[in-house]
Amino acid sequence: MKRMLAGLFFGLILLYNNSAQAADAAAAILMEAETGRVLYAQNAHEALPMASTTKVMTALLALEMGDLNEIVTTGKNAFGVPGTSMYLEMGEQLTLEQMLYGLMLASGNDAAVAIAEHIGGTVPDFCALMTRRAEEIGCENTIFSTPHGLPAQNHHTTAWDLALITREALKNPVFREIVSTQRATLPWAGHDYHRVLTNKNKLLSSYPGAIGVKTGYTKAAGRCLVFAAERDGMCLIGVVLNCPDWFNESAALLDRGFENWQMVTMLEAGESVREIPVENGIRESVQARAAENLAAPMEINAWPDLIIDLPASLPAGVKKGDIIGSAALTDGGKTLITVPLYAGESVPERTFRDDLAHLLIAWPLGN
Repeated sequence: MKRMLAGLFFGLILLYNNSAQAADAAAAILMEAETGRVLYAQNAHEALPMASTTKVMTALLALEMGDLNEIVTTGKNAFGVPGTSMYLEMGEQLTLEQMLYGLMLASGNDAAVAIAEHIGGTVPDFCALMTRRAEEIGCENTIFSTPHGLPAQNHHTTAWDLALITREALKNPVFREIVSTQRATLPWAGHDYHRVLTNKNKLLSSYPGAIGVKTGYTKAAGRCLVFAAERDGMCLIGVVLNCPDWFNESAALLDRGFENWQMVTMLEAGESVREIPVENGIRESVQARAAENLAAPMEINAWPDLIIDLPASLPAGVKKGDIIGSAALTDGGKTLITVPLYAGESVPERTFRDDLAHLLIAWPLGN
């Protein structure tokens, strides 16, 4: 009996330890970047304030709608915004790219307002664009009332939505470069020396493979962190909201992901999948090839199902590059990723001249 109780107690301890890895956060999520597969979630759809992690969307929208070389002027609304700052002077001009470094490394609230007014005309108009873009990405419970994340009515997101926004942003190479930069030097109007901006994300220097993304803190939101790391061809995105031990909890989530999951590649880009018969063509068949790598995250020692969707045959006239089908990876009936399959060759329709030439070639020659 004692042995049974001891075993039960030990099992409960293990269960508690396995479930408590992100219990210190009000909400958390870990998502694989390529497919968007969620590897861990805790209150991931609960609407919460997100402090300066707001700036992930500010930066994404600026990169999508602006030009990095455009000059951004610091107006009266941007000058002296409370909270974290890159200390812009009234009327100071920097390029949009420089403002983005101030936004993401120094977490400059002044840079956020300057960028918002430059891109959107006014802060409310820019915030409306932010909310609309979030909806396009697939966010279901996100509203932006500020471009910086200072406390404001009806300004909230979820861990899930913020991971989706970050997934979209990391597709942009400039965004990825900015958020993975540990230190940058920028001009400073009216000073004999330059600004030196240091990234507030400690994971960049402490976690192997880390690539950013953004810290955030207000009294209302608590400590919030959007983070990402890449190892062995797998990029993981994480979010913790209202998490006192934000960096350690985030590192633990990443460890859980990399220790228990791996990317499984079933098809390489350009790889031939199958030969498809061609009706009345100058060739009898065409190769169906994968347009992109077909890969998905799977738990260690698990494999996805490969589903090929191709017609039994194709009519003549198919051209090289035409999309003729698709390949998908599924797990437990859930589709993880789908890529197009294209025709590897052009196959024109066979003509009478082609038939005649074939007949002459095949005609037996007399002695």
